[in-house]
Amino acid sequence: MDIFDRIAKDSGGPLGQYRQRAFGYYMYPKLEGELGPHMIFNGKEVLCWSLNNYLGLANHPEVRKVDAEAAAKWGLAYPMGSRMMSGHTSLHEKFERELADFEKKEDAFLFNFGYQGIISTIDALMDRHDVIVYDSEAHACLIDGARLHMGKRMTYRHNDIESCEATLKRAQKVCDETGGGILLITEGVYGMTGALGILDQIVALKKKYNFRILIDDAHGFGVMGPHGRGTSEHFGVMDEVDLYIGAYAKSMASIGGFVAGPKVIIDYLRYNLRSQIYAKSLPMAFVEGGLKRLEIIRSAEGDELRKKLFTVTRALQQGFRDMGLDIGPAEACVTPVAVKGGVVQATKIVKDLRENYRIFCSIVVYPVIPKGMIIFRIIPTAAHSMEDVNYTLKTFAEVVEKLKNGYYDGDEIPDMAIHD
Repeated sequence: MDIFDRIAKDSGGPLGQYRQRAFGYYMYPKLEGELGPHMIFNGKEVLCWSLNNYLGLANHPEVRKVDAEAAAKWGLAYPMGSRMMSGHTSLHEKFERELADFEKKEDAFLFNFGYQGIISTIDALMDRHDVIVYDSEAHACLIDGARLHMGKRMTYRHNDIESCEATLKRAQKVCDETGGGILLITEGVYGMTGALGILDQIVALKKKYNFRILIDDAHGFGVMGPHGRGTSEHFGVMDEVDLYIGAYAKSMASIGGFVAGPKVIIDYLRYNLRSQIYAKSLPMAFVEGGLKRLEIIRSAEGDELRKKLFTVTRALQQGFRDMGLDIGPAEACVTPVAVKGGVVQATKIVKDLRENYRIFCSIVVYPVIPKGMIIFRIIPTAAHSMEDVNYTLKTFAEVVEKLKNGYYDGDEIPDMAIHD
């Protein structure tokens, strides 16, 4: 059969089957206007809880100024080519030195995109004799990186230290036979649940087993820890984490990422990361913008922004818990509100929230989570106010009561698709 014919006849999968009625509203919605807590959706202003702009740097005046000046000075093409061939500059080196110093590592290497960089890092580190051990709820980029591995890969139950140790024992037996080593991969903050990875407990296992730790701290970098150095700083285990990966897309409100670690390892990665060797270098505007963002994160202003962020986060999380709503083990900023219901109910609640209450947040349904559950993913930022928090808590109290009373029951998804 022709590949295109097969795809054309496919329903689209668990999510794609709804694409005709969902595109432009439930999926691929368009948020317009200035990035911030209040934006325009479907022609109306909404209170937005769906941006990873944790510290509010997207519209910080100094950041916007540097972004604009750098774009005017360099354009978005410079430097052309990959870092290895023709895309290397002194500013790229400076950014790497600053990131390494911030994370208290010997060296760092920039990624043009975080997702691809993580995949390539895992791929470059491992050979067929090695074993990857990773959390069962690891992000897609970590899973995709593990899929490239030609040797053994093993998962342990999410944030379960006993399962983790048992898996390390199994991995060690394999390595005793192959002569390979073990790379344990975990996240600092789990982006769907807001739960912290159990870094302190995992690090303690180094006393019993020989393995290296790589953490993906996309949601922790710039946010967690007394100085924003990440989840490893939060747990006081920065020295024990072998490779630290941070992303610019969350706390920095930008594009790209980096890996930091021992100089000999970073040097090796510079010459073996396929996603960086065979792709264009991070444009200069993003490098200069990243340096300014890091400067703010490291400053007293950064401390104040983190304080504001967690004031909003804790008020929101405590409010949901006081209402008896399930937000799971959320401890970082991401706050998932879980309720029982199906896809149809989820779409009706979303329509009610967006059209009547003017609240925009992301929904998560099967197959990302088990059937019969709905998650409303709330992302607080330092730019939100306590008025935003109180209004949202009041709204969710009303919505949950409506859900209990059958207000959102039915069999048909409201057709809110928007087609230009």
